[in-house]
Amino acid sequence: MNCSCNRSPPRCSPPATTRSPHQPRRTPASSPRDPDFELYDNVGRDADQIQAARYNLATDNDLKRWARRDARAFRDAHPLPDQPWAAPHLGPYLDALTAAQTPAEIDAVTDHVLDAAEPALRALSTYLVAAARWKQENRDAATGSPSHLLMTAASRALSALALADEAGLNRLRAAYDPAPAPTAPTNASRGATASLPPTPPSTGPAPRR
Repeated sequence: MNCSCNRSPPRCSPPATTRSPHQPRRTPASSPRDPDFELYDNVGRDADQIQAARYNLATDNDLKRWARRDARAFRDAHPLPDQPWAAPHLGPYLDALTAAQTPAEIDAVTDHVLDAAEPALRALSTYLVAAARWKQENRDAATGSPSHLLMTAASRALSALALADEAGLNRLRAAYDPAPAPTAPTNASRGATASLPPTPPSTGPAPRR
């Protein structure tokens, strides 16, 4: 195996539960809405906005749109690459996978894919950890908090490598080092056992004379 990483599965926390659409309605006093939310009418809203307005909530798209608006000056001051990370060309891997006939051959292909993907996944995990530690929000972070979810995402980015590696090892073990089958007693031993007389029951100590 060419990969030098330690692909032992990291500890992951279960994802937080999503908000139920049937939860009690929030009041404007407890959660003030963005002024832009007030501009909607039933004609200008999409189906998600109409449904969310019943509970006095903004939709996910609303939140992202407001964040992009408020971060515009920040983005101008800190330009970021607009192009996504280059996706690998999977043609050679898929062709080799189709041609693989043995556990050793499929493991050779999968190992090569994991080695190629590891730098990107590890970079993603590193960034997610840094985002989780923003302004030290990770200290005493509650389950389901932004910091907790980001740390979970960072762990699961590397879990993909660990799980795929474990699958390959399980396949190789089944091929090269299978568990021994339980041995059944031989006919001779069964015959010898059957020929012995049954053990008499215990009668206890002999009576005193």
